[in-house]
Amino acid sequence: MTGFRRGVRLGVDVGKARVGVARCDRDGMLAVPVETVPRDERSIARIVELAAAHEPLELVVGLPLNMRGDDTPSTQDARDFADELTRAQSAPVRMVDERLSTVSAHAALRQSGRSQKGSRGIVDQVAAVVLLQHAVDTEKQTGAAPGILVGTGLE
Repeated sequence: MTGFRRGVRLGVDVGKARVGVARCDRDGMLAVPVETVPRDERSIARIVELAAAHEPLELVVGLPLNMRGDDTPSTQDARDFADELTRAQSAPVRMVDERLSTVSAHAALRQSGRSQKGSRGIVDQVAAVVLLQHAVDTEKQTGAAPGILVGTGLE
């Protein structure tokens, strides 16, 4: 058990069309939306710019698994994105199980009165918030850094 590591973190929810980005404060009290980045040849560069602006302790990238914990068609895409992100900037990148983050994001948006169609631009940010808040809360509860450190295979 290492205890909670203080520091800003960025949460990254990788999708086929968009990448949601969220951040949390140094104490991990609250994750908030930052930006929805279009998924194109500039995606990595934009997230590197956001990382430079926020100076995170680490980036937390969602690892899409199915309910049994097995890979999905999106799993390798997220791993490849996390690898690229690791090579493009200096902050450590962790992959964290994101099961239900997008489902939770859609539910939260519905509860706030937003339609699914009207939420497309922000659902990725909300999913990144859910992912990041879960990762931070897990670290606080367990005292161990969440997920797997990209490039090492270490937890």
